[in-house]
Amino acid sequence: MEHSAHQGHEHPAQHAQHAHHEQQHGHHPDHTQHTGHSEQHAQHTGHAHQHHGGSSSWRTAAQATLHCLTGCAIGEVLGQVIGVGFGLHNGATVVLSIALAFVFGYALTMRGVLKAGLPFREALKVALAADTVSIIVMELIDNGVMVAVPGAMDAGLGQLLFWLSLAGSLVLAFLVTVPVNRWLIGRGRGHAVVHAYH
Repeated sequence: MEHSAHQGHEHPAQHAQHAHHEQQHGHHPDHTQHTGHSEQHAQHTGHAHQHHGGSSSWRTAAQATLHCLTGCAIGEVLGQVIGVGFGLHNGATVVLSIALAFVFGYALTMRGVLKAGLPFREALKVALAADTVSIIVMELIDNGVMVAVPGAMDAGLGQLLFWLSLAGSLVLAFLVTVPVNRWLIGRGRGHAVVHAYH
C-alpha cells in the first residue's frame, strides 16, 4: 500500500520538470505561428519591393530616354533644317541628321561624365556604351517616319507638314525607345553604366 501511494504521489522535482516540459511544448505552436507570420511579412515586403523596383526602372528608363532624345532631337532637327534649307537630296539629309544626332547625343552624356572627373577617352567609352543602342533605335524611328510621311522631306522649313512630321517622329521614337532602355538598364547596360558617375 505504501509503495502504491508512493507511485501515485509525484516527486516535486519530477513535477517541476513535467511542468517545464509542458510549458516548452505549449509555446512551440506559438513560435511556429510567429515564424509563419514572419515569412508572410517577408514575402509581402519582397512583393512590394519588386513592385516599387518595377516602377523605378520604368521611370529611370524614361529619364534616360528623354536625356538621349534631347541630344538626338538637336542633331535631328539641325540636320533636317540644313538638308531642307540647302535643298540636299533626301539621302544626304538623312545621313547628316543621323550623324549630328550621334554627335549631340554622345556630347550630352559626356558632359555629365566629364564633370565627374573622368578623362575624355574614358568618358567617350561610357557615352558609347550608354547611348549607342538608344540612338540607333531613335534614328531608325525618326528618319523612318520622315521618309514614310508623303511630302515631309520635300516640305520647306516654313511648311507645317515638315514640323508636324518631325515632332511626331520624335514622340514615336521616345515611346519605342523607353522599353528598349528599360531592358538594357535591367541588365546593367545602356544608361546603367552612367549612373556610377552621378
